Amino acid sequence: MAQTENPAATSTQYQWAMQFLDQRVDFERFQVMPSPQLEFKLDRVRALLDRLGNPQQKLPIIHVAGTKGKGSTSAMIAAVLSAAGYRTGLFTSPHLERVEERIAVDGQPCTADEFAALAAAVRPTVEALDRQSSAGASGDHGPTYFEIITAMALLHFVRREVKAAVLEVGLGGRLDSTNVCRPCVSVITSISFDHVRQLGDTLESIAREKAGIIKPGVPVVSGVTADEPRSAIRQIARDCGCRLVELDEDFRFDYHPPRHLEKQPVMGTMNFCVVSNNMSPLRAPRQRSGEGQGEGGLIKYSTDSLPAGANNLEYKNLLLALPGRHQAANAAVALATLNELGFQGWNIQEQSVRNGLASVRWPARIEIIARQPVVILDSAHNTASIAALMEVLKESFSVSRRLLLFAATREKDFQEMIKLLLAGDAFSEIVFTQYTTNPRALPPAELESVAFQLTGRHYPIYSNPADAWNHLRQLAAPDDLICITGSFFLAGEMRRLMNATM
Repeated sequence: MAQTENPAATSTQYQWAMQFLDQRVDFERFQVMPSPQLEFKLDRVRALLDRLGNPQQKLPIIHVAGTKGKGSTSAMIAAVLSAAGYRTGLFTSPHLERVEERIAVDGQPCTADEFAALAAAVRPTVEALDRQSSAGASGDHGPTYFEIITAMALLHFVRREVKAAVLEVGLGGRLDSTNVCRPCVSVITSISFDHVRQLGDTLESIAREKAGIIKPGVPVVSGVTADEPRSAIRQIARDCGCRLVELDEDFRFDYHPPRHLEKQPVMGTMNFCVVSNNMSPLRAPRQRSGEGQGEGGLIKYSTDSLPAGANNLEYKNLLLALPGRHQAANAAVALATLNELGFQGWNIQEQSVRNGLASVRWPARIEIIARQPVVILDSAHNTASIAALMEVLKESFSVSRRLLLFAATREKDFQEMIKLLLAGDAFSEIVFTQYTTNPRALPPAELESVAFQLTGRHYPIYSNPADAWNHLRQLAAPDDLICITGSFFLAGEMRRLMNATM
């Protein structure tokens, strides 16, 4: 899985683009995220887009928010639309390995040359807004890193003449930079606790922030089933005069998880996946056309309540590329969204649905990196996503031992995450580390201290994830499983390390 080096990524223009962006205010790299009421506002991105010709007004947009699942749901919607013949743009965040991953068309990230050209296109406008903000008395600053990337994505989609643009919300919804569009459909995948300092400490308050993407008269698809956040979303949809389509009310799904994923056939030769001189063999996963097809299990999807004159819909035995009941729920939300587009005249046939869901690639979402031993890379970074990960490990893998490599981010509920991971002796060995690519990393000693208080047992800690990985590799037998999780930043760093050595 080693990646081919992109020569354009070393060009002067690309290097300038990266330097230009690195100098911007980037909340993803703040050790403590600011209060949204103080820093998150739409005026800056609106001014930026207005001077760029308002590209968001030239695009059919599907807007996706949610505590978890919004990235996977966005990727599924985009994959089906591409399979249906619509050139489709997908904007997501954060990125795993390269920033260009955030801006993709028909599953292909924009090239380094395209990215550099986009940065050059927005530079004069950004600098003009910088001068305007510095001349004012408000103490505000010019466009942020995420606001600029959002504008670049919208500009890229217009340039590529996409017929659909799927935008994943970055944080929250109401004050997110993507919330300057009037979409064809607004989507809320799930509500659980995360970013409580920015979004509130109740499910209702979080739901209200996420539901800030709802626009008057625009249909809303919701995967939220808990009473408290569901009531908040219902009220906002009702106040905005929106048709609301809800999981377990208007559509539903049944899920049949895959079993024994560790026994999938392996093709190819032995690979070495280490980052030091301690070379231990690791078998790569099977490579085939449409990699991952069916590895996520099967779902049945049906609708219960459609507009007058529409027939209820049912899909049986849909193959999923992404494993887990949570991904089946995401797929159901994606299907309900596509169904709403169908009511608006979009031509999406069943075969396109099947092809899209079976072939979508979404790295670091319970991604099987290798087998013998099984190596899973997952970006779970809150309690809900850790619980989903644990369920998949239990129902879809039968291995001798499970070993865990864990790191976490400041402001996350890492205590509860660790408690879930320690429950029921799910892991025989646990190693704590920290990622090195972002200052928001928690020191591994703090993580180990929490685990010691829960179990009375001390665990190995490593300040460098490469050393932690090599430690686990020495412990793992061919019939074991190594799980790497806790942070999107850890997943990205480990994926780069593995790409360089496999």
